[in-house]
Amino acid sequence: MKQSSRRNFIAQSALAGLGTLIALPSLAANIGSENTLANPFSSPIKTGFDQQPLPYAYNALEPLIDTLTMDIHYNKHAAAYSKNVKEAAQAESVDITKPLEDVLSNVSKYSVKMRNNAGGHYNHEMFWKLLSADATTQPDATLLAAINTSFGSLDELKKQFNTAATGRFGSGWAWLILTADKKLAVTSTPNQDNPLMDIAEKKGFPLMGLDVWEHAYYLKYQNRRADYIAAYWKLLNWKTVSERFNSI
Repeated sequence: MKQSSRRNFIAQSALAGLGTLIALPSLAANIGSENTLANPFSSPIKTGFDQQPLPYAYNALEPLIDTLTMDIHYNKHAAAYSKNVKEAAQAESVDITKPLEDVLSNVSKYSVKMRNNAGGHYNHEMFWKLLSADATTQPDATLLAAINTSFGSLDELKKQFNTAATGRFGSGWAWLILTADKKLAVTSTPNQDNPLMDIAEKKGFPLMGLDVWEHAYYLKYQNRRADYIAAYWKLLNWKTVSERFNSI
């Protein structure tokens, strides 16, 4: 190889290598973007690792949700999720000063204990806020317009949500979510999974959710899950749902 040709070859190789180095940050950014597609939301509504006080008395939702069920549900089941997720966080070096949503969007990287309890804690912290004895009975105008666009009517949303809740075999949750393309959708998840998780079949930001584990309703409704779901609509505080929708 001639001297000039060798110099040209070396210069071109160096430029190619430099181009690769320049491209790496951009490539990394793109990879990061793909990894965050499961949770592409910047809602200011965040969840911590500590269990928050129940926003009403245990008997506030009587007779639709009985006092004993609320007491057991909050103080036994939900409290255990908060305790266990903090144990998992300590074991897996998770910073509990950061939002729990950070864990959920990458939950496949963590243990089964983390997945079950992070989901259980997040789901219940949201669930209590969705219920109220003085519930707002209609979505605000912005959310109602989105519901009409996605489902045709509020009644059709309720129909699809009821189907998801009754059709969830065994334990789990039914959800109304806002998807990455800003559309509303109804879905359900097993156990304590939720749509923020990177392992969820249908991903999105939860606007409302219904706990269909038997511990949420069995003392009063026994096997009549449909009656419990009907009670949920009477207690659902659409103000909270609308606030979650408008936060995105």
